[in-house]
Amino acid sequence: MNQTDGTNLEAVRRIAAEIAGPAADSVDREGRFPHEVISALKKAHMMSAFAPASLGGLGCEMVELAGMCEAIAEHCASAAMVFAMHQIQVACIVRHGMAQPFFRAYIAELIEKQQVIASVTSEVGIGGEMRTSLCAVEARGDRFALVKDASTISYGAQADDLLVTARRAPDAPSSDQVLVLVRKAEYSLEKKGEWDALGMRGTCSPPFKMTSEGHADQILSQPFADIASHTMVPFSHILWASCWLGIATAAVTRARAFVRVQARAKPGTTPPTALRLAEVVSTLQAMRTNVDHVTAECEALMASEHGTDALSSIAFALKMNNLRSPPRSWSSRSSSRPS
Repeated sequence: MNQTDGTNLEAVRRIAAEIAGPAADSVDREGRFPHEVISALKKAHMMSAFAPASLGGLGCEMVELAGMCEAIAEHCASAAMVFAMHQIQVACIVRHGMAQPFFRAYIAELIEKQQVIASVTSEVGIGGEMRTSLCAVEARGDRFALVKDASTISYGAQADDLLVTARRAPDAPSSDQVLVLVRKAEYSLEKKGEWDALGMRGTCSPPFKMTSEGHADQILSQPFADIASHTMVPFSHILWASCWLGIATAAVTRARAFVRVQARAKPGTTPPTALRLAEVVSTLQAMRTNVDHVTAECEALMASEHGTDALSSIAFALKMNNLRSPPRSWSSRSSSRPS
């Protein structure tokens, strides 16, 4: 695990063990949102974990967020992914919106009320390409209207607010995108189908048509291209990889227990599964080392005055992509309760 001795991480570990674990089977079996886990995280003020301490947030760094994601994923993959995706949205606002009065005030509100933010980057017709949008922001004086046919919105029906990608204007090219925060009272969702997200049913990720409006201040001024390369992509890869690491850690823990039972059943012999377990433990350690290394490097680049160029480089993009590729010896199947 990405080691941190802070009380914030310990608090998340307790929530994961005492609340996420017991609820995980129900969350996955029923395909329901892990409301009890998110409620506990809200009470512990973890939804504003990345918010600046100067505003009253916890001021956690990426390495601590990664440890939190892993801790939750050891007990419930769905709850961990919801937490990770929310933190990615918070990071985008904190790192790119604090110079705008609206977003600074929004983060202060988030610290107080612990809203849950969902991401809307997918869209029907773009083939999963995040850096392309068909929908566009339509300016109406100092307000805007935005309609997006999203192929999936994880926990969209349960979120308080949405962070949405769209073309800057109806006449803008598909790659000229902005990131827009739409508030609960100013959008509606029309469910367009179902998606059984095997192993992570609790993320509740069906397709929706989103219709929204808002004030122009709710549009982040920095181009989405910069937000994506400098924050959304690295945070997504690292926090998701930390979730995979938590799932894998739980699976290895169960495998150890199984081999131990076999060994006790036949004292003095080595179970045939012991060799395979040793191989898997070695693979898990390699995965952990890679995640920790890239997390530390990314955090250093984000703190560096000239780190943005490196974050946008092909070399760093390859490191990010490697985090998302599971070792060949691992099965691709996960479950809400890792097994």
